[in-house]
Amino acid sequence: MTTTLTVEGMGCEGCEDIVENALSGVNGVDEASADYEDGVASVEGDADTESLVEAVEFAGYETTPA
Repeated sequence: MTTTLTVEGMGCEGCEDIVENALSGVNGVDEASADYEDGVASVEGDADTESLVEAVEFAGYETTPA
């Protein structure tokens, strides 16, 4: 299953890394990627969407399911 999140506040590749690392730490995530230019992050796996949102917000970014 793929989950896509809209992420606000990413401005560089370093921000992508922070978001990807935050998402990768969530139980059930097989793969995570982020694109600061498009303002989105995608997750492969069966992780709970609420947990994904919490992880990104804990990392310092605003996010909503896309």
